[in-house]
Amino acid sequence: MDQQALIAIGLFVVAYGFIVSEKIHRTIVAMIGGILMVALGIVSQETAIHHIDFNTLGLLIGMMIIVSITAETGLFKYIAIWAAKKVGGHPVRILVVLSLVTAVGSAFLDNVTTVLLMVPVTFSIARQLRVNPIPFLISEILACNIGGTATLIGDPPNIMIGSAVKELTFMAFINNLAPIAAIILAVTMPILVLIYRKQIRTTEELRMSLMTLDEKTEIRDPALLKKCLAVLGLTLFGFFVHQIVHLESATVALAGAFLLLLLTGEHYLEEALQRVEWTTIFFFVGLFVLVSGLIETGVIAALADYAVGITGGDVTKSAVLILWLSGIASAFLDNIPFVATMIPMIQEMGTMGVSNLEPLWWSLALGACLGGNGSLIGASANLIVAGIAAREGHKISFMKFLVIAFPLMLLSIAIANIYLYVRYLM
Repeated sequence: MDQQALIAIGLFVVAYGFIVSEKIHRTIVAMIGGILMVALGIVSQETAIHHIDFNTLGLLIGMMIIVSITAETGLFKYIAIWAAKKVGGHPVRILVVLSLVTAVGSAFLDNVTTVLLMVPVTFSIARQLRVNPIPFLISEILACNIGGTATLIGDPPNIMIGSAVKELTFMAFINNLAPIAAIILAVTMPILVLIYRKQIRTTEELRMSLMTLDEKTEIRDPALLKKCLAVLGLTLFGFFVHQIVHLESATVALAGAFLLLLLTGEHYLEEALQRVEWTTIFFFVGLFVLVSGLIETGVIAALADYAVGITGGDVTKSAVLILWLSGIASAFLDNIPFVATMIPMIQEMGTMGVSNLEPLWWSLALGACLGGNGSLIGASANLIVAGIAAREGHKISFMKFLVIAFPLMLLSIAIANIYLYVRYLM
């Protein structure tokens, strides 16, 4: 391993240590780490910019703008009260219902959009019942990444795999991944209820006060709501057909955002841009550049090459190794560059005589998507929720999330392992 690779590893490890310790804000750490990768000559500025996933950033910014304007209508408060009343205002039932809604939304939208829609709802309910919102938010993060595993458009790794392997269609993802995602969600939710049931108790008085609220009075601007719903509907339709019309999801999201700004007028422009989670956006920029150093110096490729090589081309061993490697790695690295490295490695196995690559693709998808639950920096949605929570005065610490989420992630990977073996490898 050459000197540049060792410097890249050292920079990444030091930066990651600071992110975990939370002594300095993670955005500052990631950006300084990324700048040092360029300043020390590990990657050039042009190469670093090339590694920044602007599709992810554009999708985030576009949906943040749409959601911020839609929030002005009172729609999320309406949904919060309606959902809470449907389950009698009981906090534990509300946690389950909001998590299930998040999982389904993440499957058929993308998971970032879903949490952007659900987090305001969650805070509204938590304030009304005077309970800690953190258990709800952590449950929604986990449900979001599990739900996003189920379809082609649910999570960026699936989009990348579907783009690389044309025969893996939208319906192929649903047929192969939705059943196991549903099983994992069914196992995870009772465990979360057991963990949090004593932390989210409310009084009978507060519960009944919630039940007496009229959700219809929360819609403050019906005309604006119609515009928002129309644009949101068009944007979601765009996500469903974006591969057919050859448009990236960022283009769809940004088109929806600026169409809505065109329809609503300039007075929403500055406020909408101010509500974009710029700290999260810049964290991603720094993280992409940090990881680019590992990619350009061959560290990630060497790791992937070694991992695939030790299986000797055996499909069962390769599938199990890819599942666990991608699951553990995606918990602590951004899963997008990891999947980008693994795709050509799996394709290369096909040229080396491995006849059945399908289990390997599903192993990569399951590991990368479910692995996002392993830590607070494991997936885009995790960081979005943490950013919004911090702005609301409720910090989700790295270690608090890790203690709950990492064991559940390992359990989900173990369940996925059994599923893969029974369905494809026996």
